[in-house]
Amino acid sequence: MNPLFMFVVLISLVCLLGFFNEKVTKLTYEIALMLFSIGIGAVILIVKILADGTDAAAVLDESHYINIESFLMEGVLCFMLFAGSCHMKLSDFKKQARQVSVLAFVCTLLGACFYGFLFYGVSCLMGLPLSLPVCLMFGSIVAPTDPIAATGILSKFGLPKNISFLIEGESLFNDGVGVALFVCFSGMATASSSGGFFSVMLKEIFGAVAVGAAVTALCFLLFKNTGSKTLGIFISLMTVSLSYALCEWLGFSGAIASVICGILFSALRSRFCKQEQDEKAQEFDSFWETLDSMLNSLLYVMLGLSFVHILQMEHVVILSLIAIAANFIARTGSLSISSLFMGRIPDGYDRLSFIKLLTWGGLRGGLSVALAMSTREMLPEQSYYIILGGTYAIVFFTTVIQGLTMKSVYKRISRRVAQRS
Repeated sequence: MNPLFMFVVLISLVCLLGFFNEKVTKLTYEIALMLFSIGIGAVILIVKILADGTDAAAVLDESHYINIESFLMEGVLCFMLFAGSCHMKLSDFKKQARQVSVLAFVCTLLGACFYGFLFYGVSCLMGLPLSLPVCLMFGSIVAPTDPIAATGILSKFGLPKNISFLIEGESLFNDGVGVALFVCFSGMATASSSGGFFSVMLKEIFGAVAVGAAVTALCFLLFKNTGSKTLGIFISLMTVSLSYALCEWLGFSGAIASVICGILFSALRSRFCKQEQDEKAQEFDSFWETLDSMLNSLLYVMLGLSFVHILQMEHVVILSLIAIAANFIARTGSLSISSLFMGRIPDGYDRLSFIKLLTWGGLRGGLSVALAMSTREMLPEQSYYIILGGTYAIVFFTTVIQGLTMKSVYKRISRRVAQRS
């Protein structure tokens, strides 16, 4: 489909569905876009089946008109991550570096392994054609929490500052960890050499940090010395896109580099641009907030329209429920172990309350779907549709069900914390 026509369709849906939600349903904005888009996708599927007189499988095979993998991984992911991290303060990160690191690294690794072993057990019981490396690869796809959902949905619920920072920090950094794990496990699944876990982690993460820091330091010299608010925005766009492109070329994690660019840009602006004109600062923040909102909205509509492809998974209902349950168990288990190494939990939370909050607040999103889609060429068709369908089921449940109930869950947990203190 023509890219311009596709953009017109998507942005029109964003506007119309957003307006309808504002005036009528009044749901959380991102959740409303996804829910209504799922409904539209289902209606389109039914109409095409009735009009063409063919079965659903044939129509689904012909309707892969939205490529979320290309949209994210080869397009806008770097800008979304930069927008989410450029408001984070380096001082806050220093205060909670241990907690964020444990959540982003240890918790993601444990979550991927727990999920992989759980789903492998299920595949053996049900006779599914999934090996242990494939199940571990599946775990690496669904283990990272989503930074877009964390900043877009959870930020609206008034979470305590430090807990909110932990959730955002984990989701921003564990994308790179998840991609590194995906590289390792996909190499095992396809019997190709991808390097050992630690070598991949060193290459993916530390290389990305070095590239992100170096490019930001150089580009910020231009930003600091320009008086043009428009050129300043262009320089920030150049910084993050150049860092991401270099990392993709060198084999590092572009996601981690984008987050590093955002955090360093925020730190350097606060240190060297204290006399920054109010108009220039407001223009910068307003631009990135608007761009983030637009890309975020387009992604949720795309996820909703693509959701019908879950029907291509065999045993769709039972496997969807198993995928959701395994994700819940793996997230709880990984948080339970990781919390032992975090030290003091902020905002007066005890360990149990913290685990409950982050388990229910561990939303998944577009990156998981993009990684699942990228397995199409490396897996047999049946295995691919199981992983894609299971990923969609987890994304739907965590985004819609957990997202809609997060406010009440948080209030219940906060009352328990208040009673203990």
